[in-house]
Amino acid sequence: MRTKPGILYSGLILTMIMWGLTFVFFKFAYESFKPFTIIFLRMIISVVFLFIFARLLHKLQPLKKKDYKYIFILALFEPFLYFLGESFGLTYVSSTMAAVIISLIPLIVPVAAFFIYREKLTILNWIGLFISFMGVLTVILTSDTVITARLKGVLLMFLAVLSAVGYGLTVKKLAHHYNGFTITAYQNTLGILLFLPLFLIFDADEFFSTIPSRISVLSVLYLAIFGSSVAFIIFTMAVRELGVSKANIFTNLIPVFTAIASYLLLNEPMPILKILGIIIVMSGLFMSQLKTIRIKKQGLSAADYQYPA
Repeated sequence: MRTKPGILYSGLILTMIMWGLTFVFFKFAYESFKPFTIIFLRMIISVVFLFIFARLLHKLQPLKKKDYKYIFILALFEPFLYFLGESFGLTYVSSTMAAVIISLIPLIVPVAAFFIYREKLTILNWIGLFISFMGVLTVILTSDTVITARLKGVLLMFLAVLSAVGYGLTVKKLAHHYNGFTITAYQNTLGILLFLPLFLIFDADEFFSTIPSRISVLSVLYLAIFGSSVAFIIFTMAVRELGVSKANIFTNLIPVFTAIASYLLLNEPMPILKILGIIIVMSGLFMSQLKTIRIKKQGLSAADYQYPA
C-alpha cells in the first residue's frame, strides 16, 4: 500500500528538520562528550529504542540470509564511514567548505542511481535540483563566512559524500523487502560493533571520568531517537516510494533548517542573503518535484515510472 503524497512529503520535510537540528544538538553534546562517544551512545540508545518499538508495533522483520551482506554494507556506509569522513574532515576544513561539499550529495545521487537502477529525472527535475543547489550555496556562503581547506580534509569530506551516496543506493535495494524499523535497527546494531573499538581506544577513559551536563545528555537522546532512528525510518519509506534520486533532493533542506535552528538556538546571524537562499532552495525543491506531484494526482506514483531494482 502506497503512502499518500501529503503524508510522504510532510514526512520527508520533517526528516530534514530532524537532520538539520542534529548539527545544533551535536554542538551541545560536544560540551561533555567526545565525537566517538556521541556516535557510540546514539547508536546504543537508537537500537534500544528501535527494537522496543518494533516489537511493540510488530514491525521487526526477520532478515534473509542473502541480505546480510547488504545490511553490513549499509552500516559500513552509514553510520561508520560517513561519520568518520565528516568528523575528521571537519578538523581540516572550515564548516563552510564542509557544508558545500556535503551539499553535492543530491547532485551525485541521481547520476549513480541512473547507472545502477536506471532511475530517471526530467529536465524540469534537474533544473529544480540545480536551483535548489544554488540556494544552498547562498545560505552557506554569506559575506562573513570563512573558507579554509586542506587536501586531507577535502578527501575526508568526499568520503562522507560517497558514503551517503552508497547508503542511498543500498537502502533502495532493501527498502522494497523490509520496513524502515527493520533496516534502521539492524544497521545501527552493526554500527555499535563498528564504533566499539574506536570508542574503547580513544574515548572510553575520558567518558567514564566525566560528569556530563544535562543539555549534553538531552542532546545525545535527541540525536539517537530522532537523528538516528525516526528520520532514517521515514527516509527509507521515501526512498521506496519516490526513488533514491528524488528523496535525496530533499537533503538540500538540511542546511536551511540548520541555519534557522542556529539562529533561534545559538543566536547565529540571519542576514538577508541567507533568507534569500532559503527561498531559492524551497523554490528549486518544489520545481524538482513538480512532475512527481502531477503523477500522484493522477493516482500513480513516481516509482511506476522507474525501472525496477
